[in-house]
Amino acid sequence: MQCSHFEQQRCQSCSLSGMPYPQQIQQKDEKLKQLLSTVMPQQWLLVVTSEETGCRNKAKMVVLGAAHQPVLGIEGADNQPVSLCDCPLYPEDTQALLAYLQTWIRVAGIPPYNKAKKKGELKYILLTRTECKGEYMLRFVMQSRNALSRIEANLERLLIDWPQIKVVSVNLQPVHMARLEGEEEIFLTDAQHLVEQFNDVPLVIRPKSFFQTNPKVAEQLYATARQWVRELAPRSMWDLFCGVGGFALHCASDVERVVGIEIEPEAIASAKFSASQIGINNLEFDALDSAQFSQLQGSVPELVLVNPPRRGLGQALTEQLISLAPNYIIYSSCNPETLKQDLLNLQPYEVKQLQWFDMFPHTEHAEVMVLLSLPVTVA
Repeated sequence: MQCSHFEQQRCQSCSLSGMPYPQQIQQKDEKLKQLLSTVMPQQWLLVVTSEETGCRNKAKMVVLGAAHQPVLGIEGADNQPVSLCDCPLYPEDTQALLAYLQTWIRVAGIPPYNKAKKKGELKYILLTRTECKGEYMLRFVMQSRNALSRIEANLERLLIDWPQIKVVSVNLQPVHMARLEGEEEIFLTDAQHLVEQFNDVPLVIRPKSFFQTNPKVAEQLYATARQWVRELAPRSMWDLFCGVGGFALHCASDVERVVGIEIEPEAIASAKFSASQIGINNLEFDALDSAQFSQLQGSVPELVLVNPPRRGLGQALTEQLISLAPNYIIYSSCNPETLKQDLLNLQPYEVKQLQWFDMFPHTEHAEVMVLLSLPVTVA
């Protein structure tokens, strides 16, 4: 990928950017095989690759600079703001919208937040785009309500110039924390969510619910999980850490009963809405902790699909899965390191097959999905 920011060392986020894409894939495949050598699957499937550019549906921009010259991007090595509005990972319309917003913020007179001086208002711009319609959700992360009136006063002009923007909100994050956003969300539009379409499944995007960042690769990830489940033909299935319900909604047509569990209530509300849109009545969603849910269940599903955060399953859930002993586990992982440890701990399960998905091209990241099954006992 040709990227002037990488070439001039202004941004090194895409650490593999200088390497031809086929070479990136080969290198990542070899590293994964080396990492997982002690838990190698019986079948290693071909990688699902990404578009090299224009593949990201999310932009998370730090707002830097001064009120008369705001910059959306990152702080460079020399502590100077670097605008990343033209980052080639974003589709062209997203790049154009980011450039527009950079000017719009200046004209609206919204002062960027200065973390060193702890002054100013606007901390981040969070932008999400749907692949199916090219619609946008725009979120302003603010220090306080002090500049809210300036956003409201200039909102009509923004929406006239960019009718693709369907959802606008202000998130209040009054303290400087590692966490990007705060608890309070103020909607400035009647619409409060977007609807994305992956395969034949509508998925709701809300401000605080997790959503995959590479839509074309995510679509193939969900389709692959659906195919694996279809081939296994289980009667019952749990989807733990289900988020907005992507896996559960894709698999419900091939399973008699599916339960989706996610600790974030907003994500569960999104999943329930999607289920109602497509008329699924064999699917239940609950906002619970996955480990606590599995501990309280009396019945055991034939298949459990898990999609944990980077930290992995954790000891409690791993032990519960072993105790429950479903026939199959499908594990979708965003962190191969914790995946490896969890696979080692999930004895006596056998690793049947593995496929990885290049969700973040030009980086070391790999999204990995694994099918595990209990060994067949011969009477």
